[in-house]
Amino acid sequence: MEAYKRWVRRNKDYVHSMESLANGLTWLLPERFSDSEIGPEAVTSFFGIITAINEHIIETTPTQRVTGQAETSSFPYSLCITLLKDLETLVEVAAQQFYGDDRKWNFIAATEAIKVLVRLAMIKNSGYKMLLRGGETVYVEKGLDAVNYSKQRHGELVDPRSHNLKNHFQQTPWNLEGKALSALSRFGENARMVSERTWLSRVQHQHAIMEPPTLMVEKPSLSAFLSEKGVPGGLFVMGEVMFVIRPLLYVLLIRKYGTRSWFPWVMSLGVDLIGNGILSAVAVSRNSRKGPLFYLSNDERDELKRRKLLWALYLMRDPFFTKYTRKRLDHTRKLLEPVPVFGFFAEKLIELLVGAQTRYTYMSGS
Repeated sequence: MEAYKRWVRRNKDYVHSMESLANGLTWLLPERFSDSEIGPEAVTSFFGIITAINEHIIETTPTQRVTGQAETSSFPYSLCITLLKDLETLVEVAAQQFYGDDRKWNFIAATEAIKVLVRLAMIKNSGYKMLLRGGETVYVEKGLDAVNYSKQRHGELVDPRSHNLKNHFQQTPWNLEGKALSALSRFGENARMVSERTWLSRVQHQHAIMEPPTLMVEKPSLSAFLSEKGVPGGLFVMGEVMFVIRPLLYVLLIRKYGTRSWFPWVMSLGVDLIGNGILSAVAVSRNSRKGPLFYLSNDERDELKRRKLLWALYLMRDPFFTKYTRKRLDHTRKLLEPVPVFGFFAEKLIELLVGAQTRYTYMSGS
């Protein structure tokens, strides 16, 4: 196993290329979306699992580990989530073939329940941070993000513009204020260096060489987090939990009411809208004395945008797909059918979309 890890890490570009090619070719397998064929989905799941394991090996290369990483536990939560997502489609197809369309939802619900438990554990392990890509990406504190979060936890005012002030004055030498502040800064630094004792400087230098400065972000417990953040903190956790449990709730409602009912579709959309709305509102809420109560990193802001983009999948879920989207796709296919080349590719693309829509896991957004 160690030899395989070394090979993957040395040839990561080649591994990525082969994985992309293999995963792309799986969409062209015959009877990919057949009701009775497990083989194509087994092949797809196999390549997905191999890709996930290789990515995990590359990301855990000892020389690439990043200080302040949230996932310090030995249990690979992100890898577990990715493997579950790769296996979920195979579980769905196998359950449909052996147990029928109705009973397959029991197995899908069990898979979603396991994903919920892993994601909740991952939220707790990360210190109640936002899940990135549903937990497939490990949250990492980066530079200014970690500093701001640390200051925020100790009640200091965080101004996202403050770190640019020094650069601003340095980059505008013709600015009189810049010249003055730059001169004062240099004078203060020189005075401090002269006043320092020589032996202390040497000790500090030796420590800096032997032990590079690291930024350790403390992970609060749930009670400490709620005590520190108050009601907004509770709302933040509730919004994240709603995002986690939404797929399981959706499957359980489909299991009870069926895919033709509007109730699961509306309830799932409602949970998504409310949960995302809570996260967005809490993230920009302000305290009159301490500024923003929650600092969102660039990755977290991108994650909120990604979750909003996932709402487009509701167009591909029944009963909306059967009643509206399918008609639009058929109309588009008829319009483009006489056009050379474009008509052929449009027909194949629509065929893939219609086939993928029959699989819950492809349109679940979980």
